Amino acid sequence: MHQLLLNRDIYDEVMEKRLPEARRFAWIVTADIKDLHLDTGHGFEPLLALLSRLVESGVGVRLIHAKEPGPRFRKHFDDYPELFESELFDRILCPRVHTKAIIIDGIGAFVGSANLTGAGLGAKHKDSRNFEAGFWFEDREQLTELMAWVDSLYLGEQCGNCRRRDYCPDPIDEMN
Repeated sequence: MHQLLLNRDIYDEVMEKRLPEARRFAWIVTADIKDLHLDTGHGFEPLLALLSRLVESGVGVRLIHAKEPGPRFRKHFDDYPELFESELFDRILCPRVHTKAIIIDGIGAFVGSANLTGAGLGAKHKDSRNFEAGFWFEDREQLTELMAWVDSLYLGEQCGNCRRRDYCPDPIDEMN
């Protein structure tokens, strides 16, 4: 199955429906991270609150991004100690990452243009959002290939030949 998602449909399908349903793992890859909020039906909460609940329920969360998150994200991050205390949450920085993907439980994935920001994936008003496009897919062969590629990023397998290493604040291969 391949489903085209445009603009607000990305938020509705991926952030509201799919991500909260993760039971084993959620891998999020993005170039940019800002203080993304989700609509709870009773107000808004930081995405970090959802990620924290997932980790508390035993879901492994990997967050791979290209640059340091915005200041409000960093401030809110400190409100969720389970994210920095749990072995189920990993945050990896790689300046070469430009991919935007969310993989859930190895059964489905979103790949598209949207960064992990309010304007890209958050609960912003339709007149304030970026114009975004992407696909949700559940094709087993494509999922396997995408997961292997993301896993190689996470493990730092690209670091040895990286010509941008001088710009990397924390080479992944030195962490493992």
